[in-house]
Amino acid sequence: MTTFVDRVELYVAAGNGGHGCASVHREKFKPLGGPDGGNGGRGGDVTLVVDQSITTLLEYHHRPHRKATNGQPGEGGHRSGKDGQDLVLPVPDGTVVLDKHGNVLADLVGQGTTFVAGQGGRGGLGNAALASARRKAPGFALLGEPGEARDIVLELKTVADVALVGYPSAGKSSLISVLSAAKPKIADYPFTTLVPNLGVVTAGSTVYTIADVPGLIPGASQGRGLGLEFLRHVERCSVLVHVLDTATLESDRDPVSDLDVIEEELKQYGGLDDRPRIVVLNKIDIPDGKDLADMIRPDLEARGYRVFEVSAVARTGLKELSYALAGVIEEARAARPVEAATRIVIRPKAVDDAGFTVTKEEDGLYRVRGGKPERWVRQTDFNNDEAVGYLADRLNRLGVEDELMKAGARAGDGVAIGAEDDAVVFDWEPTMASGAEMLGRRGEDHRFEAPRPAAQRRRDREAERDEAQREFDDFDPF
Repeated sequence: MTTFVDRVELYVAAGNGGHGCASVHREKFKPLGGPDGGNGGRGGDVTLVVDQSITTLLEYHHRPHRKATNGQPGEGGHRSGKDGQDLVLPVPDGTVVLDKHGNVLADLVGQGTTFVAGQGGRGGLGNAALASARRKAPGFALLGEPGEARDIVLELKTVADVALVGYPSAGKSSLISVLSAAKPKIADYPFTTLVPNLGVVTAGSTVYTIADVPGLIPGASQGRGLGLEFLRHVERCSVLVHVLDTATLESDRDPVSDLDVIEEELKQYGGLDDRPRIVVLNKIDIPDGKDLADMIRPDLEARGYRVFEVSAVARTGLKELSYALAGVIEEARAARPVEAATRIVIRPKAVDDAGFTVTKEEDGLYRVRGGKPERWVRQTDFNNDEAVGYLADRLNRLGVEDELMKAGARAGDGVAIGAEDDAVVFDWEPTMASGAEMLGRRGEDHRFEAPRPAAQRRRDREAERDEAQREFDDFDPF
């Protein structure tokens, strides 16, 4: 059974906002006591939070669909709906959040770091909140806004100071087991390590973490073996330690060629050229291993590597290695830029920023894009004429009508608000009077009783096409 997962695809859906309530207060001797519909509750957010006690994404591998609760609808008597409960998803330290196209959305490092993966929808206003001096008893309420839903990818990149890299069975697991209190699986066959192992090492006053990465082989950066799956775990490490087997039984391998192969794989993976390297010649407790280590050490030092001869079994040379790693890590930590306090930057909206755009498309359709217009459309009940009239009034006050005129729109032209896959299309009627003084019965708006020119023209064109088709079908040349 899989016990370690470092990459998952997760579907998150925030809660929908509750609908507002359209209600009129009624009691004995007071049949129309005014609007008293409450507001809908806010939908719950989906939030990722770093929890350092978690080391795997296994839970999300088994349950990849997560949804927050919806907000409750408002009720009469000025009772607002209950807000939806936020869904908090704990993730390991070092989790990277990407969208389905591979773009990085967040890099979660540090206990308690949060990222809102799905924003809950706003609750709709009840008719009590929509009442005004000119619209005393609205016969409608705003709908709750749908919550944000999307697919994201979680990738775990281990947060460690030192990464042990090398061929399978080079002794990396044995080395981490004697340097720290980690207890990885150790055996005499390749690919014993199937998941990264973490250990904590104390060298004097320096405490650092060390990671044992599953063995690399030629072609690991292209997907051979287990390398490509776990190479991401060395990206955050400050130091790379090459563990070379000086007592290998394979006749076609030697420590220097092993080093060259691993370096080539790290180069192909990319992004690791600036990390300091240390070479560890392991298994010198074997006589042939000690002789080979003495033979190749001058060549490795000539290349600029710091070389240490160790034996994980005999525990030889471990103290010198641990203190050397501590020194390199201290230098790397000192070279890091000091994290400044978070600055709050306030960017006021430009004076000429209307908050929306109007563009004319090739088919003659005018498209309106902007946060407010699109949100207002989502909150409108189009089965209620009064609600549609209220939307028209809001768009007019925002300046959408003026911008449509500047763009060349005429009466009856099609106007779409929103993206192509989720837009509301209607026939534009300019210079519409404010809807409050034109209301009839509750829920009605007389402005929508007149025929719509663009719709009528479409019906006429369809009738002409149908008539032409019938004439063609009835035509008999013989």
